[in-house]
Amino acid sequence: MREHEYIRIVCLWLLHKRAAIIFPVLQRRIIVKLGTTLLTSGHDHLDLAVMATVAGQIAELHSRGREVILVTSGAVAAGRERLRRRTATGLSGTPLKQVLASIGQSHLMSTYEMLFSRHDITIAQALLTRACLTDRGGYLNARNTLLTLCEMRVVSIVNENDVVAVEELEERRFGDNDNLSAMVANLVDADLLVILTDIGGLYKADPRLYPEAELISVVETIDTVIESIAGNTLSGQGVGGMATKVEAARLATSSGVDVVVANGREVDVLLRLDAGERIGTLFPASSSKLESRKRWMASGLATHGRVIVDEGAILALRKSAGSLLPAGIVSVSGVFSRGDIVDVVAVDGGRVASGIVNYDSSDVERVRGRRSDCMAEVLDHVYGDEIIHRNNMVVL
Repeated sequence: MREHEYIRIVCLWLLHKRAAIIFPVLQRRIIVKLGTTLLTSGHDHLDLAVMATVAGQIAELHSRGREVILVTSGAVAAGRERLRRRTATGLSGTPLKQVLASIGQSHLMSTYEMLFSRHDITIAQALLTRACLTDRGGYLNARNTLLTLCEMRVVSIVNENDVVAVEELEERRFGDNDNLSAMVANLVDADLLVILTDIGGLYKADPRLYPEAELISVVETIDTVIESIAGNTLSGQGVGGMATKVEAARLATSSGVDVVVANGREVDVLLRLDAGERIGTLFPASSSKLESRKRWMASGLATHGRVIVDEGAILALRKSAGSLLPAGIVSVSGVFSRGDIVDVVAVDGGRVASGIVNYDSSDVERVRGRRSDCMAEVLDHVYGDEIIHRNNMVVL
């Protein structure tokens, strides 16, 4: 074989391997997230045709041996549809949404039951709240239940329990189903999270305002530029816009999950993605699969406070794989105890890491900005030089 022919074959093989790494064909466990705007086609009622199409694709994936979990919005819209012209006197805002969700949840599930029964697929409902998963035991119970349902070849339908999750208590809500889908992907060690919406992915500008806007096909790193682009791209009438999808992608990719944001109306979108086709915007996993304890820390569900750090500390954590030392801490937020999980955030509020802290919040406040060898001068007890040791931390 001639040398140039050999080089050509090797290059083609490498390109094939790169594509396989970015979009593995044999995705085994897939999370599919459906947004309100897609489910309702922008109206105040469920779009049965859209739901049937997605259910049919999930059924085909199911027949291929894939384990699929569906994270769905639509309960409030379904409740509004069931009430029709009747109104709840005196209710507005969150109380009205909770009433509508209560009415609509059974309608939403009965619709899914009808659609999946056509394919002889059993479904299960899982209503989650942040409070359910904050406790380590609750986290593991939810994980075990969902994984067992997957083993039993049951398609789980997951939604936030809006009836008990109160909007004013932000720490007890997922906030939107984009983040919930990332939490579920984290929870069950998913291979791929597909967020289906009414837009073709992440564009450099809103394509509804600028039709010539260019699609970003791959986002290797979620940085401030990507966040800014996402913040300027809206998405229909749902709670979350493109910014929340990028936020969800950050969490999922840091747990070893590939994420795709794509248009749910694209023909056979799930089947084509499963076959390895490039559709929408891909966010490749930024790390290998994390162990269970680290996945729990990365989820942000059990955090008790925050430490705000400077650029030097961020660089040490992300580039040098270092521990968090007191010198890089700018301020402390919240009350936490030694052994609690806390978030490490940048001055601008961006989440950098999560980990198990070695000191109480009052101690961290006293030593912040100091060198580690000076900690004994202000504390009666020293548990080590690190505020959070690298082995007890997940960098995002």
